[in-house]
Amino acid sequence: MRRGALSLAVLGLGITAACQDVLAAENATGFYLLGSKTAMAGFVPPPGTYMIDMNYLYSGDASGAAARGIALRETGALLAAQADVTVDANAYINLPVALWIAPEKVFGGNVGFGIMAPVGHKSVDVGIDAFAQVTLPNGTVINANRSLEIDDSTTKFGDPVLNALIGWHEGNWHWTVGALLNVPIGPWESDSISNISFNRWGLDTTGAITWLDPKLGHEVSVAAGFTFNGENPDTDYKTGTEFHVEWALIQHFSKTFTFGLAGYHYQQLTGDSGSGARFGPFEGRVTALGPILTYSFTVGKIPVSTQVEWLHEFDAKNRLEGNMGMINISMPLSVPRGQ
Repeated sequence: MRRGALSLAVLGLGITAACQDVLAAENATGFYLLGSKTAMAGFVPPPGTYMIDMNYLYSGDASGAAARGIALRETGALLAAQADVTVDANAYINLPVALWIAPEKVFGGNVGFGIMAPVGHKSVDVGIDAFAQVTLPNGTVINANRSLEIDDSTTKFGDPVLNALIGWHEGNWHWTVGALLNVPIGPWESDSISNISFNRWGLDTTGAITWLDPKLGHEVSVAAGFTFNGENPDTDYKTGTEFHVEWALIQHFSKTFTFGLAGYHYQQLTGDSGSGARFGPFEGRVTALGPILTYSFTVGKIPVSTQVEWLHEFDAKNRLEGNMGMINISMPLSVPRGQ
């Protein structure tokens, strides 16, 4: 059970150095990856160096205000009376994460530092059904009762994200607090709605707790945090403060296999602002729920953990609504003594 918990913890900690997700906010995107801190969310692994390869997939759609907000730079500030806008988006992001847990304790806890460098592909399809004659920012004119589809896609690196954390253990209880920093140095284009990078600073603070009974194999994990966003200097758009809570109810059937239910809820607490926020506050929310399973094994003496998660979104407002999948592999580059 301990080895399985260690592998799960590496996944839970490393992938929270988040990446592209589809939230309300500018382009309906945010840098914290919802669903990344579910299984063993509060567990910090022993000292050592760990590598996590995370594969994130998302497919969703939007209409109404959410679609117009996402497609703003392609369509201009279209009014509901002029056109109906729909958006379909798909993304695949690969996120290699390096995580180092220091050998010395601080305030009785284990301290860790990590970095993630995402790369992937994102495509956004915009459908426009004009009720009256509409002129797009690029000069394209859509006559009344006509339709137009716009495709935008990219395959690029994203912004690197830095991670710092500290965690403690007490019997069956494990808890951690951490921070993520989005560094806006990835490629970004002002006329694209499929950027992987964000062109803005972002800071996320999250606290998590896990209760794991090693005899019965029952696990309950909860993580909650806030994301604070800087202003995009090229669009004068400042995304509001975001709140997220994630959870998991999991049964550890053995040292190698677990299965359970995971989910998240996202709520934007303050509205978007700046001259680029043409739709006003544009606060959003969404909830998701779905199955999660892990399988652990060893290659020689090295423990390897795989995690598969699928979450279905519902009750979305001012953002895309769809399905998220993750397939992750983690392993220690330096095996802790005694493991």
